[in-house]
Amino acid sequence: MARVLIPLPARDFDPTEAAVPWQALTARGHAVAFATPDGAPAEADAMMLDGRGLDPWGRIPALRSFPLVGLLLRADARGRAAHAQMVSAPEFRAPLAWEQARAEDFDGLLLPGGHRARGMRAYLESPLLQALVAVFFARAKPVAAICHGVLLAARSRHPATGRSVLHGYRTTALTWAQERAASRIGRVSRFWDPFYYRTYREGAGEPEGYMSVEHEVKRALARPADFQNVPDDAPDHLRKTLGLWRDTPTDARPAFVVRDRNYVSARWPGDAHAFAAAFADVLDEAQGGASPRQ
Repeated sequence: MARVLIPLPARDFDPTEAAVPWQALTARGHAVAFATPDGAPAEADAMMLDGRGLDPWGRIPALRSFPLVGLLLRADARGRAAHAQMVSAPEFRAPLAWEQARAEDFDGLLLPGGHRARGMRAYLESPLLQALVAVFFARAKPVAAICHGVLLAARSRHPATGRSVLHGYRTTALTWAQERAASRIGRVSRFWDPFYYRTYREGAGEPEGYMSVEHEVKRALARPADFQNVPDDAPDHLRKTLGLWRDTPTDARPAFVVRDRNYVSARWPGDAHAFAAAFADVLDEAQGGASPRQ
């Protein structure tokens, strides 16, 4: 049994990216603990659960309860069910505070994402979490990151080199194509808050996409080619890239997951089941003393 830590922001984490791995890891017999800024239970991005507020009429109280676009953009039924189970779990109800989390107390670290700037920036910019991530990498402990969680890893600096802990690793993350597509939908469906899907926006003189997850992560890598995307000739390429399908416990065709040694990464909630399974494999190998596969 491995002990796994999942840090979360106080609010606005993606429910699927936290709950599906929690569900998969606990089903495999691993013990999961959570950590939040102050030791209080975290709250997911509510719009990713109920879809309310993601339609052009989302500001109108009488109509807000009738989502349409929101039903397509929110977490799917499996993600919502996993979240409902997770928030009732004792370990979720009694998290550690970030400052209490110690790498030596855990065998693995999992970094979920979320895009809403209101809650996610404190998580992505936390010196405490960045230092914690750096220790896990320095000790070659298993680490998994999905979506914006990869951005937290990219911002974490190895204590010996001062470089990003992802320098020298292959990784994926939320791609600019995915982030841009969601942002374009949001500018229409949520026109009063057009940058809901952009956690960070470009400043004066910066090209479009400069502050996207993909491009910031690429700047942290040893070479841009270490950022992995779905190859053009990959089987089920459209299923993996159009954003219309999500994986399931028995169908990994829509998923794209990258594993490099002790590190596993994925792009978005649509990869969550394959991502969790790959990380559980790394943990199992580490517990059994086997060398992680390249």
